[in-house]
This record gives sequence, C-alpha cells and structure tokens, in this order.
Amino acid sequence: MSEGQKFQLGTIGALSLSVVSSVSIVICNKALISTLGFTFATTLTSWHLLVTFCSLHVALWMKMFEHKPFDPRAVMGFGILNGISIGLLNLSLGFNSVGFYQMTKLAIIPCTVLLETLFFRKKFSRKIQFSLTILLLGVGIATVTDLQLNMLGSVLSLLAVITTCVAQIMTNTIQKKFKVSSTQLLYQSCPYQAITLFVTGPFLDGLLTNQNVFAFKYTSQVVFFIVLSCVISVSVNFSTFLVIGKTSPVTYQVLGHLKTCLVLAFGYVLLRDPFNWRNILGIMVAVIGMVVYSYFCSIETQQKASETSTQLPQMKESEKDPLIAAENGSGVLSDGGGGVPKTVAPVWNSNKDFQA
Repeated sequence: MSEGQKFQLGTIGALSLSVVSSVSIVICNKALISTLGFTFATTLTSWHLLVTFCSLHVALWMKMFEHKPFDPRAVMGFGILNGISIGLLNLSLGFNSVGFYQMTKLAIIPCTVLLETLFFRKKFSRKIQFSLTILLLGVGIATVTDLQLNMLGSVLSLLAVITTCVAQIMTNTIQKKFKVSSTQLLYQSCPYQAITLFVTGPFLDGLLTNQNVFAFKYTSQVVFFIVLSCVISVSVNFSTFLVIGKTSPVTYQVLGHLKTCLVLAFGYVLLRDPFNWRNILGIMVAVIGMVVYSYFCSIETQQKASETSTQLPQMKESEKDPLIAAENGSGVLSDGGGGVPKTVAPVWNSNKDFQA
C-alpha cells in the first residue's frame, strides 16, 4: 500500500472516529443536562480534559506513543487559548438565543478562511467557496430559528469566534511546524486547557445557571452518565486534534456542521425531538454541500499531487547546477504531513504563530 493510500485511509478513519464520538457524546450530554438536570457544561468539559490527560499518560507509560517536548511557551499559550475559547462558546450560548449561537458557530468557517488567507496566504478556489456557501446555507436553514441580539452576547460571540478560529489554526500549524503528532500535542496541551476550565468553570456555570456545581445532588445515575461522558470525551478530543492535523481547520468545521445535522436527525429518530420541514430541507442542503466540498477537495488534491510529480524532475535537474539553484533562490520544504515537497512560501514567524 502506497503512502498516499495510507494517508487517505488514516484521514477517513479520523473523520469517522470524530463523527461517531461527537454524536455519541452529544446524546450522552443531552441526557445528562436535559433529563438529569446537570447543567454545568464548562466544569464538565474540564473533567473531560483531565480524564483525557490521565488516559494519555497511561498510554505513554505503556509506550503507545513517544513523548516529544517542544517550545513550552507555545504549548502553554495554545492550551490556555483553547480553554478560553471553550469558555467563551459556553458564555455565548448562555447570553444569546439558540439561533444567534448557531449563527456564531456558522461564522467560524468564513472567519477561518479569512485568517488563513491573510496570514498564511492560503488560496481557496471559487469551487470550494461555492461548496462552503451551500453547506452554511443548509446548516443555517436547519438550525437557525430566532435571532435576538444584545450587546454583551454579541461581544462574547465575536470573541468566541476569533479565539476558536485561532486555536484551530494553531492546532494545524503547531503539528506541522514542530513535527509532532496529534497525540503528542494533545498530551502536552491538555493540562493547561483543563486547569483553565477547572478554575473558571464553576464561576461561569454559576453565572449562567445560578446554581453551585458543588452543591448539586450527585445520584448514581448522574455519576454514571458523567463517567460515560468523560470516557467518550477521550475519543472526541483525540479525534479533533487528529482531524485538524491531517486535514485543515476549515475541513474540521465542515465536519462539525455535518455532525450538527446528524445530531438533529438522531434526536428526532431516537429522542423524538420536534422536527419540521425546515430541518429536513436544511439537512439535505448541508449534506449536498458536504459532498460537493469533499469532491472539490479531492480533485484539487489530485491536481496538486500531479503538478508536484511533474515539477520534481525539473527540480532535480536544477539541483545539478548549484549556480542555477542559487540564482533562482529555490528551496524545498516538507509539509510534515504526506512528505510531498513544496516551494517555500512566506508564513508566520515563530513568535507570530503564538501571539495571534
């Protein structure tokens, strides 16, 4: 099996794991929050991250992956930023209507595209832009119901979008820049994310629910669903880093919106949630957008691979004459993913990567 086929199988596996684990944890958390009344989402997320770190520590002890330390300031900044973005998303949901919160999540894709275009000079073809428009339209039809605006909620949503976009771009950038795997990055950043949410979680949850997480009555059923949610979260956190590392932040957001549609569908089938023609139409349009996006991404990847293969003989010829190579100023850089060389392009410097 060729390296390209292995990479494609790994990407498909990562996407599948992300979908299954995310849908599972949403259903579990919905039972925990809606049925059992445990509404402390931020604190629950901090427990998720603590369990994830402990699981990875056991995996490291069993030598299932290799610890690869790198710039500690980058790891700390990245972990804290991830924790802040999660907290801001929860605050956005608490201070806005559900419809406006869904609009906030929809805004993450265009914001990510804009940031990658400005700072990484990444180009998105019109076909990709068209497919993303179809996807966002479908998700908007399926999920956005009412739009009640308020100043505080709008500011929190804006901050949530910016921090989420930067954190996801950094996930992809760090893995490729320092040549670390998704497991290695998750293991090193998990403590900072968990501590950030563990400290702020009870305060945020108390602000949003007017309840104290420590005064909640923990029955055996509540404890069971909390443990189950934490176990599933290990797969969710791991697959998130894996998908962003193997694909891109935009692809991860596209996948996230597909999961939203799947959760709506599962909620109707399993939990008998209210469903109407808007939900059905929106899900159908979103799925079409997802298929079109995947198709165009596949076509463009194949085109880039063929262009690279045709350029390699020319580059080898130029390497025979050092004067030609020096005059052209050409260089080759591995992207840290598929091992395919590419010409060096201007990117963020080492400090700018983590100060955004």
